[in-house]
Amino acid sequence: MPKYINLRGHEIWSYEFSRNGEPFVLLHGGLSATEDIDKYIVPAFVQTHHVFAYDRTGHGRTGDAPYSLHFDFQSGEAIAYLEDIVQAPAHLVGWSDGGIIALLVALQRPDLVKSIVAIGSNYHFKHGGQPVAQWEISDKDRAEHAERSPDPVSALDAKTERMRQIWNSEPTLSLQDIEKITCPTLIMTADDEFFSLAHITSLYEALPQGRLAIIPGTSHFLIKEKPALVQAIIKDFLSDINPPQTRVPVRRAKPEIIG
Repeated sequence: MPKYINLRGHEIWSYEFSRNGEPFVLLHGGLSATEDIDKYIVPAFVQTHHVFAYDRTGHGRTGDAPYSLHFDFQSGEAIAYLEDIVQAPAHLVGWSDGGIIALLVALQRPDLVKSIVAIGSNYHFKHGGQPVAQWEISDKDRAEHAERSPDPVSALDAKTERMRQIWNSEPTLSLQDIEKITCPTLIMTADDEFFSLAHITSLYEALPQGRLAIIPGTSHFLIKEKPALVQAIIKDFLSDINPPQTRVPVRRAKPEIIG
């Protein structure tokens, strides 16, 4: 059952779904919450993994804090969660901002990461798509924030604008940074994503142990649009995270030693 835990002085809304295998941490997207996506991912893994999730500071049922929406804060919080709550290296499965956080954690603390699934995630704010424009907050979003968050309803406007500015200036990873992520990593994206496919393929190609899945007929919300397919691809990846053995390896072919 979900509950509040004290994570280094801050109350975090945390989930522990099952204890059936290796740790699996689900990381939700920006301006969302675990309960927005858990039903689309978690059921496929509760029998095979020890599943954790939490609402990041300023998101869902976890209250805000200064500077909390920036990616360096959120990756630091994820590291603290892995150290204090999970207490073991984990498979990180993140959607949108959650995938970015997984990449950042792997760069900072590779010892805490067994593998990554980054779904609908970019590595730089210059991603070949359009800048994030201002949008009007719906009555539904205001009501949801009022029901979930310890923060006042009026805080949603400020959070939204803070997040919009961050999305237009972060993350700022380079391909040289991405090359340092050595754990097995599945990059999953839609064929109608916010980011250009060139940006996504450059991310995949820079990863030493990368795999790529482009889900046809989907958008940034692919986990909700084709959940069974998304689950199947993640299950296939996690069933064997060793380097794939294919019939005609090209990118994965070992260079011939001459001399």
